[in-house]
Amino acid sequence: MTKEAQARIKINKLLEAAGWRFFDDASGPASIVLEPKIKLTQAQVDAMGRDFESNSKGFIDFLLLDEQGFPLVVLEAKAESKNPLAGKEQARKYARSQNCRFVILSNGNLHYLWDLSHGNPHIITAFPAQGSIKGFAKFQPDPARHLPPE
Repeated sequence: MTKEAQARIKINKLLEAAGWRFFDDASGPASIVLEPKIKLTQAQVDAMGRDFESNSKGFIDFLLLDEQGFPLVVLEAKAESKNPLAGKEQARKYARSQNCRFVILSNGNLHYLWDLSHGNPHIITAFPAQGSIKGFAKFQPDPARHLPPE
């Protein structure tokens, strides 16, 4: 198995462990798409682990949706042998085109979460759940509130 396939399988498992869904099920609609509004089949998910590097586009980025089905997070996947930050600018462009504030950059072993409205990507040890991203998005720090009295 190639390093690319190993990365893809790890990323799929990390997404599922965080509660993201490739398919509609009893807990709700699919929350992962490869292209906006195109849902995956089991065969496509299986092929991503085995043969995705033969896809002419190379890695297929994930688009993670919120509870209403709107784009929430762009996940840029890289091969295990590559630094996830190599996909930073590509992911930023895609996130902006999808009106997403958040980006995850991962090679299956090393992961970064990037809030495009607040600085640079930072290392995370697990993928965030849909609900935790939503809560983070609502947090808007007010610098004036934390100033000491004069």
